[in-house]
Amino acid sequence: MSMRALQGRVQHYAWGSATAIPEFLGETADGRPWAEAWFGAHPLAPARLEDGSGLDEMIAVDRAGTLGPDVARAFGGRLPYLLKVIAPERPLSLQVHPTREHAAESFAAENAAGLPLDSPHRTFRDPNHKPEMLLALTRFSALCGFRTPRRAAAILDGLGTSLTDRLHRLLVENPTAHGMRAAFRTLVSAALRPGPEEVAAVVAACRARADAGNSPSLRIDRSVCLLAEHHPGDPGVVAALLLNPVTLQPGEAMFVPAGALHAYISGTGIEIMAASDNVLRAGLTPKKVDADEVLQCVSVSAAPPLRVAPERQNATSIAYYAPVDDFELTITQLTDAPDTPAGAHPIPGSGPRIILGLEGEATLSTAHDERRVQAGQAVFVPAADGALRATGPGRFAQACVP
Repeated sequence: MSMRALQGRVQHYAWGSATAIPEFLGETADGRPWAEAWFGAHPLAPARLEDGSGLDEMIAVDRAGTLGPDVARAFGGRLPYLLKVIAPERPLSLQVHPTREHAAESFAAENAAGLPLDSPHRTFRDPNHKPEMLLALTRFSALCGFRTPRRAAAILDGLGTSLTDRLHRLLVENPTAHGMRAAFRTLVSAALRPGPEEVAAVVAACRARADAGNSPSLRIDRSVCLLAEHHPGDPGVVAALLLNPVTLQPGEAMFVPAGALHAYISGTGIEIMAASDNVLRAGLTPKKVDADEVLQCVSVSAAPPLRVAPERQNATSIAYYAPVDDFELTITQLTDAPDTPAGAHPIPGSGPRIILGLEGEATLSTAHDERRVQAGQAVFVPAADGALRATGPGRFAQACVP
């Protein structure tokens, strides 16, 4: 087998940046929002090979050679991860991802009901879970995971609206995960969710508190105001008061497990996840909101954002390990020393790998093939190709299976 160049599949969601991904890919912006570029074999948008066929088709022809026997057996003959470049310019939906068991059951139920995969009434696009890890390429802002009930109550205290007083009382009277679930249910369930006027009152109170300089969390008050600019009247705006604000600097990474409520706000990053498109939305979106499914899947236990520290692998590569079997991410920074022999830098990892160029140019070599990859370009390395080496200068990301 041999390495194959990949063309990512761009997703033009409304929240995407008009410039960040075109610049990354070396393509011309066309005025549309470019939200994500997918590099993987997910059936909804498989990456394209040079001949126009999909990476999923290449894998289907020789699953043992492309994936390796172990990966093919463990993941049902599918590439277990999906690599993306993501560039939100506006906040994404407030969302959660299901466990593998919940996804499989619900996907089967929607199939049995005869819902097409592209139906707007459908919630589950595949039977897989979707844990994910985000590595920031620029400063990246997000909300992720619930605060402790006492800390959330302290942030709600003093805002003085009927809605925040109600949420505050729930958390003070029951400062446990049960109290937090009751507060979150108040905001998202069809029977209890507040109206636009109540949400607007909370936004006004947060703005006044921030302007007065006496906020217990200026970041979250500003986040509430920002979210309200894009989604006025949406109860998900108020839910931000219950969540942890997160800022990642370039090179910092965050893991989002199944059940973690989160919303990406702005920045550009690399996202790697289990090969799934299952997104359960709680708000901040014009798309389908499924509060019942969200409440079934969400974890309301207090949890700080799970930052992933890189581990040095060798002189050129660092790895970001997530606590799942589906994927890991390696970043390799090569030098341009004139006395460096060709292929001198071994790249950690094995099995099916996707290389995504980040800066400069690198030459990749296996026992069977050699390819160059520049910033914005991607290459699929089949498992059968074995060990990978590279020379620079250049910097690239590698997605692979642990």
